[in-house]
Amino acid sequence: MKINSDAGIIKKTLSVCPVCLKRIDADIVRCGDEYFMDKRCDVHGAFSTVVWRGNNTDFKIWDQYTVPQEMHIPECPTGCGLCFGHRQKTCCALVEITHRCNLQCPICFAEASGRGATEPSLDELYKIFKNLVSGGNTFVQLSGGEPTVRDDLPDIIAAAKEAGCDTIQLNSNGIRLGADPDFTKKLKKAGLSFVFMQFDGTDDAIYKKLRGAKLFDAKCAAIRVCGKNLLGITLVPTIVPRVNDFNIGSIIKFGLKHSPSVRGVHFQPISYFGRYPNTPSNRDRITLPEILCAIERQTKGDFAIHDFVSSACDHPRCGFHGDFAVLPEMQVMKLTQQRVSSCCDTPDAHIRNRNFVARRWKRPDETDENTDMDMGIDMGIEMDYRDMNTFLNRVKTHGFTISAMAFQDAYNLDIERLRQCSLHVAHDGKIVPFCAQYLTAAVL
Repeated sequence: MKINSDAGIIKKTLSVCPVCLKRIDADIVRCGDEYFMDKRCDVHGAFSTVVWRGNNTDFKIWDQYTVPQEMHIPECPTGCGLCFGHRQKTCCALVEITHRCNLQCPICFAEASGRGATEPSLDELYKIFKNLVSGGNTFVQLSGGEPTVRDDLPDIIAAAKEAGCDTIQLNSNGIRLGADPDFTKKLKKAGLSFVFMQFDGTDDAIYKKLRGAKLFDAKCAAIRVCGKNLLGITLVPTIVPRVNDFNIGSIIKFGLKHSPSVRGVHFQPISYFGRYPNTPSNRDRITLPEILCAIERQTKGDFAIHDFVSSACDHPRCGFHGDFAVLPEMQVMKLTQQRVSSCCDTPDAHIRNRNFVARRWKRPDETDENTDMDMGIDMGIEMDYRDMNTFLNRVKTHGFTISAMAFQDAYNLDIERLRQCSLHVAHDGKIVPFCAQYLTAAVL
C-alpha cells in the first residue's frame, strides 16, 4: 500500500503492523482534507489508512487535549493490562459471558460461534463481578457472543447486583428480547439497567447485507417489549459505507419516534477486526466527521455538527456525544454542554462520568408526577417547559443521547488513543483496553 509521501506530518505516534502485530512507529499525515495513519513494517511493508475525512470538523481543533509527555509504553498493546502508561480509569467494564450467538454476522468483532466454546459458570462470573467491584468498577457491560442465548442470564444479572454492580448494561441483537417477553421481564426484575441493541437501520435490505437475515421486525418487537418493562434501549448501528450510511438520519428519526423507550443512538463506524470477508480499503471506511456531517445533512439541520462535542472520557478522536430531550411531536431540546472535560481531571471524575451516562441511558421508573405530565401531553394540554420542575421531569423521562465510538483495528491502531481508553474488558484477571483485547491480525 502506498504511503502518502507528499503529505505533511501532523504528529508522530505508535501503532502495530497489521500482519504481525509488532509495534512500529506511525505518522498522522494530512493530504488535502484527509488524514491518514502511515506506517511501515520492516517485514510486511507500508500501510496507509484513512483516520479522518473533511475539515468540518477540523482535525487539529477536535484533536486538542493534554498530550502525554512520555511515549515509552512497555509491551503495549501485546502485554496490555492497565499499566502505568495507561492514562484513564475504567468507566465501563465489559464481561464476556458467552461465545455463542444466534446469528452469523459477516462483520462480528467477537467472531462469535458455538463451536467448541466454553462459558464461565455463574460462580465464576460472580467472582469476576466481585473483583471488579473491589476495584471500584461498578458499571458492567454483559457481552458475548449474544448474551441472551444463556437461559441463566437473569441469574447472572442478579449475581452482578449481589456483587455490588450498580449499573448493568446488556449488549444484545434483541432477537430474544422481543420473542420471549417473559424472559425480558425476568431480566428487568433481576436488575438489568438498560440495553445496547444492535440496530443497523430501518430497512431489511441493510440487515440482509450485514447480518444475513431480515431483522427489522425483530428489532421493533424488542423495543415494544422492553418499553413495557421500562427497560431503556440505545440503538447501536454499525455504519458501513454504501450499505447504511445513507440511513443515519432515518435511524435517528426512528429513535426519536420511539422515545422514551429508546434512549438514544450510539453509532459505531465499522472497524475491521474479528470476522470480515476481505482486506479493507480506505473506501470501505467511514470516519467520525463524515458521520457528523451525515447527521446534520440527513436530519436537515435538526441536529447540527456544533451540537456535539468530542469524548470527555476517552481520546477525542475515539468518539463524540450530544445530549438532548425529546419534546412532544418529536421536537428536540438541545442540552449538550460545550465544556469538554476529562476523566483524568480529578480522582473521581470517571465515577461522575459513568453515573451521568447511566442516568441518560436508563429509563426511570414511572411515578405519579411523570404519569400526570404525560397525560397532560396526551390530552393536548400545552406544557410550559420554562417551569423548572416541568423541564427537569422532561429531561429525566425523555432524555436522548446521540453518540459515536470509533473502535480501532490493526490498520489504524494508535497507541496514543489506546492509552486514553476507558472501555475495558475483564479478561484472565486483568483489565484490558477494548481495542487491545479484540485486536486481530489482518487477513491478507
